[in-house]
Amino acid sequence: MKLKNRLILATVVAGVAGGFAGSAFAGVGVSINLGVPVPPPAVVYEAPPPPPAVGYVWIPGYWGWHGERYVWIRGRYAYGRPGYAWRPDRWEQHGDRWHQVSGSWEREGHGGREHGHR
Repeated sequence: MKLKNRLILATVVAGVAGGFAGSAFAGVGVSINLGVPVPPPAVVYEAPPPPPAVGYVWIPGYWGWHGERYVWIRGRYAYGRPGYAWRPDRWEQHGDRWHQVSGSWEREGHGGREHGHR
């Protein structure tokens, strides 16, 4: 009897885990690979509040795509990286679709050819 209960539990857990993996994969594939059919709204200007401490850099907000619409992601402070500048998140048009390019740290004076880690 105990073996039967374990088999039932294992089957249920495997089915639930498979459902989560499948839905997560489908969401990623649609938003990254296919782009967005409409351009983003104008960037919202946010006056940066005072930094939390010396060495922090303002990371401006950006439009993110969630489901079937754009959502404004508010700006925030991040600890700066000496010798690097923040290149903000942005949208680029490729054909009739829009693709989000994530913000990143870039080595200063290298014209955007070298990216650091976020």
